[in-house]
Amino acid sequence: MLLWLAWPPIPYSSPLLLFAFVPLLIAIERTIRSDRANKGRKVFSLAFLTGFVWNTASIYWVYNAMSAYLPSYVALPISLIPFGLAPLLMATAFRLYYELRKKLGIGLGFIGLISLWMGYEFLHQWWDLAFPWMTLGNGFANFHQLVQWYSITGVYGGTLWIWLCNALIFLFIWQKIERVAVLNNTKIALTLAALIVFPAGLSVLQYTNYEEHVSPSEVVVVQPNIDPYEKFNVVTPEAQLRNLLQLSATVGKPNTEFFIWPETAISSTRGINEEEFRRQPAFDSLQVFLDRYKNGSILSGIESYQIYNYQKTMTARPYGDHVFLDPFNAAVLVDQSSKLQFYHKSKLVPGVEQLPFGGVLAFMKPLFAHFGGSTGGYGSQTEPSVLYAQSGIGVAPVICYESIWGNYVAEYIKQGAQFIAIVTNDGWWGDTSGKDQHLQYAKLRAIENRRWVARSANTGISGFINQRGDIVQKTKWWVPSALTQEINLNEELTFYTRNGDLILYLALFGGLFSIYTFFQKKG
Repeated sequence: MLLWLAWPPIPYSSPLLLFAFVPLLIAIERTIRSDRANKGRKVFSLAFLTGFVWNTASIYWVYNAMSAYLPSYVALPISLIPFGLAPLLMATAFRLYYELRKKLGIGLGFIGLISLWMGYEFLHQWWDLAFPWMTLGNGFANFHQLVQWYSITGVYGGTLWIWLCNALIFLFIWQKIERVAVLNNTKIALTLAALIVFPAGLSVLQYTNYEEHVSPSEVVVVQPNIDPYEKFNVVTPEAQLRNLLQLSATVGKPNTEFFIWPETAISSTRGINEEEFRRQPAFDSLQVFLDRYKNGSILSGIESYQIYNYQKTMTARPYGDHVFLDPFNAAVLVDQSSKLQFYHKSKLVPGVEQLPFGGVLAFMKPLFAHFGGSTGGYGSQTEPSVLYAQSGIGVAPVICYESIWGNYVAEYIKQGAQFIAIVTNDGWWGDTSGKDQHLQYAKLRAIENRRWVARSANTGISGFINQRGDIVQKTKWWVPSALTQEINLNEELTFYTRNGDLILYLALFGGLFSIYTFFQKKG
């Protein structure tokens, strides 16, 4: 419950994370020192229960989204995957910690536990069932003034900070409970105080003194507020486009350089062929609109596809004789030139946008199709790509779920993106904390890369976030709106942008050292 209370969107509650694991660590230590049988199984159960309660309370909205279009008897078991999978990995880390703790003692045991935990977080952003929503470092999104140093470490620095503080607090309390002094409690207290005060103080100084280099660009974000469950049933694609153009015009200025529209804002009942888009009436409407803005570009989400004469990709499916269709959840940049730039979403949502372990689970494609997913999954590209306006400004087109990956967003910045545009559709979750968490996580991407974030969310919360993570403007939930903001472009690269998750690799090295020592002693 402490972990849940510390989690976004509850404001300024993040410091609870620095001691939220202490009750679990005490319970596990008591189990290790007890005379009961099957201690390893008990440790696993305690850790799993903790993780399950924390995850379910924090991301309950997953069920909300599922139950909106699936029967409850189907929605519930599917929801149990994200509710239970991460806790299963967490519990595995604690189970291995139990073995290390027995053989190596508490010091090396904790090094192993922290490394194993960070290894689990790394796995959960890399494999086909990736869902890094609950990475511990994300918990400071609701108190970003304390983690300005994410521009050096990324969110894994937060994970490490949380675990080091929990370990020291546990040692201090445990020695008080047991009335032992294996380690000097005064030294523990002083080390803990330094560990808390130094990073937090450094961050507050960074936050207070940070000044953006003035390089202005006028940007508009649009929130059309189209119910995703009623799309095409109530509003035609033509009416949706007119609505987007009208909202954009209400705040557009002669010097507006970007209009950001949400995920899948440009669409049709059958999708849009990328090769034929220039010949469609929708493209003509965009060109007429942009005539009013000398340097204007529209960056929008789009439901698109490509046609191949052979099965070029694993996700292409038959579309006639010797013809294959590859669908994409994509972004497109339209300006007054003849050039169209597309980006195909890479980080796809498991089960809805891609079939996890598609080669092995290919037999389940009809089941996913029946429950609203994609039979072959969406096509994607392996690396991010920056979209450039005619003026030369580079923007990172981050689509929805992709904004959770700090290392992936940093790749856009390394390629030359001067600001981040997040296009998303948070309406699937309803008026739950899911939309608020998603917004707050975007603050961490701004800090890591020192880039403004322009966020366009259909039925979610749209807005602007500056380079130190402050939400400068935001819309209300379920209100059609458009906002304009003069942002500052940035070309400098932070340490994190240049070097990525170095702190993660150092932690994993610590885990390998613990495991090596374990087998040496066992031998």
